[in-house]
Amino acid sequence: MDEFDGRLQAAAKKRARLKAAFDAADEEVRALLVEGRNEHSKGPSHMAKLTGFTREWVAKIAPDPGKKP
Repeated sequence: MDEFDGRLQAAAKKRARLKAAFDAADEEVRALLVEGRNEHSKGPSHMAKLTGFTREWVAKIAPDPGKKP
């Protein structure tokens, strides 16, 4: 294995670690958005301001618990 192969292999391993960390953080944020809507009566606009996500995205992830689909 030459120097390039080693760099490529290291970058692929780094990417896999970072993807796993991102996926875990994403799952946590989504769960908190749902909790905010269901248990704390937080609206999508409020949570969008806190997270930097769009209001529409927050509403999609955590729909109004009082509305039927």
